[in-house]
Amino acid sequence: MELAGPSAKQSAKPSIEPPAERPSCSSGHVRWGICAMLFFATSKNYMDRQVLGILATELQTKLHWTEAQYGYIIDSFQVAYAIGLVVAGRFLDRVGTRVGYALMMLVWSLASAAHALVSTALGFGICRFLLGLGEGGNFPAAIKTTAEWFPQQERSFATGIFNAGSNLGAILAPLLIPFIAVHYGWRSAFLFTGALGLVWLAWWWTSYQPPERNPKLSSAEYAYIRAGQVADDVETGEVAPSWRLLLKLRQTWGFVLAKFLTDPVWWFYLFWLPKFLDTRYHLGLSQLGAPLVTVYIVSDVGSVAGGWLPAFLVRHGFVPARARLTPMLLSAVCVLPVMLAGYAKHEWVAVAVVSLAAAAHQAWSCNLFTTASDMFPASAVGTVVGVGGMAGSVGGVLLATTAGLVLQWTGSYIPLFLFSGMAYLLAFGLLQLLAPGLPRVGVTTE
Repeated sequence: MELAGPSAKQSAKPSIEPPAERPSCSSGHVRWGICAMLFFATSKNYMDRQVLGILATELQTKLHWTEAQYGYIIDSFQVAYAIGLVVAGRFLDRVGTRVGYALMMLVWSLASAAHALVSTALGFGICRFLLGLGEGGNFPAAIKTTAEWFPQQERSFATGIFNAGSNLGAILAPLLIPFIAVHYGWRSAFLFTGALGLVWLAWWWTSYQPPERNPKLSSAEYAYIRAGQVADDVETGEVAPSWRLLLKLRQTWGFVLAKFLTDPVWWFYLFWLPKFLDTRYHLGLSQLGAPLVTVYIVSDVGSVAGGWLPAFLVRHGFVPARARLTPMLLSAVCVLPVMLAGYAKHEWVAVAVVSLAAAAHQAWSCNLFTTASDMFPASAVGTVVGVGGMAGSVGGVLLATTAGLVLQWTGSYIPLFLFSGMAYLLAFGLLQLLAPGLPRVGVTTE
């Protein structure tokens, strides 16, 4: 296999002839049921990773962990998550989304439940490592599924919807986990989230088939999906292209560098925003809820709106690449006010600019994810998203280390918010430099 310029490969399953006129988007709704499964999987993904943080104080007291041991446990997840993104992306491109997504969910759900069976720091470290490996498969699998099930003009909207599940998970975890832990014990909290994964797995395995084999998919909806896809988006059993070939492409590096620069900003908000609000404005634990929920709710709006905008622009005459890049540039500009967060005198001013930045990040993220399926054939999407996700995780580790040093040396969050504001315009410039106009990578056979 060779990756080349414009794709000349034709679909291996033209069971439905392309219609003379473009099929209507009201042709069916099965694809949106698939999107719902991706949404709930992503919600569970974020719930699972938050359980330990919510219970950390109680677990450290009961199990007598040192701060260093807790740090090692956290590191084991982050390292495994970076590895899992790359391995899962490649695995999914080889075995397909039905089997691949199911196995990833099974691994991380069992790993989540396994926390209830251990009591030592080493045991938790092993469980977190396995959790990270499994969870690393969620976004590559979801993006690949979206590429298979949605026409190009709807992909970012579908991505925005399922990506909003991350914020739902971030809201539900603090509401459910403390209640379960108080009434049934901390082990029950891990068993609960693990059991949710098995419920989702049963739903996925009994309901999901690729579009070519899905008995619920009407001919009209299938025609609509395929009419909005490039021929090589259709899975035909083609062997996934090698990493060596993908890493030679400027499009790959444009995607990877954009993830490396901007994913860490989201991790910064997740891990450092509560500490910033407490340190800067002296908000106690009981007062953090409203500001944090506000940020997550507003970011959900950004995720859905940012995903919807490209389809709206296409309907009004924009070419697909311009319709994708315009919301990304708008998102990069909307992030800029967050640079003022470190100077804000009142906590709700800081919450307002961070909420806008978080919403802009989610709008940016769902469109950046979709550039992978815009530029690459379906046989490469999982791998490319996995490599980009790994780069984002590495960037997150580097930013976390840098944040700790900056705060230790200066005690100020201002440099961190300055970086958070500038990262997106820099990433947009690199993406435009390396992949101007988001050119499509074709697949040819040697």
